[in-house]
Amino acid sequence: MKKLMVGMALTATLATAVTPGFGSIGGNQEKAYAATVTYKVTASKLNVRSGAGTTYGIIGSVVKGQTLSVMSKSGSWYKINYNGRTGYVSSDYVQASGTATPPAESTTYTVTASTLNVRSGAGTNYASIGSVTKGQKLSVMSKSGSWYKINYNGRTGYVSSDYVQASGTTTAQTTPPAESTTYTVTASTLNVRSGAGTNYASIGSVTKGQKLSVVSKSGSWYKINYNGRTGYLSSDYVQASATASPKLVVDSFKTLGNAQQVILVTADNYDTKSAKIQTFEKVDGKWKQVLTANGVLGQKGFALSKKEGDMESPTGKYTIGTAFGRYENPGTKLPYRKITANDVWVDDSKSSLYNTWQQKPANGRWTSAENMDIPAYDYGFVINYNESRTPGKGSAIFFHVGTNYTAGCTATSKEQVVSILKWLNPEKNPVIIQSPVSELDKY
Repeated sequence: MKKLMVGMALTATLATAVTPGFGSIGGNQEKAYAATVTYKVTASKLNVRSGAGTTYGIIGSVVKGQTLSVMSKSGSWYKINYNGRTGYVSSDYVQASGTATPPAESTTYTVTASTLNVRSGAGTNYASIGSVTKGQKLSVMSKSGSWYKINYNGRTGYVSSDYVQASGTTTAQTTPPAESTTYTVTASTLNVRSGAGTNYASIGSVTKGQKLSVVSKSGSWYKINYNGRTGYLSSDYVQASATASPKLVVDSFKTLGNAQQVILVTADNYDTKSAKIQTFEKVDGKWKQVLTANGVLGQKGFALSKKEGDMESPTGKYTIGTAFGRYENPGTKLPYRKITANDVWVDDSKSSLYNTWQQKPANGRWTSAENMDIPAYDYGFVINYNESRTPGKGSAIFFHVGTNYTAGCTATSKEQVVSILKWLNPEKNPVIIQSPVSELDKY
């Protein structure tokens, strides 16, 4: 976003801002300005408030004829730079010379979950550094997969985008920029200035090859975060390039066929019940990672050869079956079945209904079946294992809610199960691959 010191003319020819996700920008992706529009106070004295409305506290005032540094417009209020702070003034008492209008104040990001963990990285495997609560406004800097990078109490944190609602005006971009662009200095030494022009004082310098934290672009100048201060440098001597995406494990898989979504479940070896869950999606012909989470397998880990009741999870590549849950459809595109008190999954190898979803009473059709109306199945989906229903080979293999161990399924937190259910799209032929890390070359 473009800021000028109070008392200087703000310019506005609406060149597109470059906001690659650095600095605390509060989710805003505003338009940068060139120097053509001046904003001047018309009232004898005009209050500057802490928010866009008369209900907000007064943090100071400006006087008639004073030139303002306008950053954006929110309804009938201008957001300004006021003595180094963010303030708001009524646009009814500010006259703009020129034809351009400042951009509408951009997207608001609001927490929708009762309590949402803030993590140190983009995944549930990262440590929680705190939490935010329902209705809280977030300072979103960028998006990484299904995670928002935020400014959290002066630190960098990440929250699941599934529990954050983005809303804004039609001019706002509701998706923050991806963390993808690198800005590198190409000059031997490049001055960093206090404003967007050579007439501004130098506040330091950067050197060739140095990586920059670019906040926005103003004409031919980049606004950067320089040692905790705001600085500007000529874009003629800075090269912006897309970061080379690291090679993903799915890039080397040869058995995916027409699958465009992959859930990968891996463990360090056959005997561990702890698993790593990753999801990948092919976009424009390239695989991109969407989610990383911790999960659990059967109590005895992966099975070399799955058998009924062995407490081991099967390895292999499988298609995705019906989604299910004890509540209403959480938003999945998969076929969804709500569980009732009478629903069971038959695990009687001698029954003709072995490895199928049925309803009680048994009436002699089976001698044993697994009750479906349990908390572990609050949400989940069927892994299409043993579709031939070979007796004794294993039944009721699901992806469901759980954090300890399972009887042969794969499980993770309810938050992640719901996130994956919402993401899965049957039109993209999703598959799930389960394997020890050492055997991924099979796929």
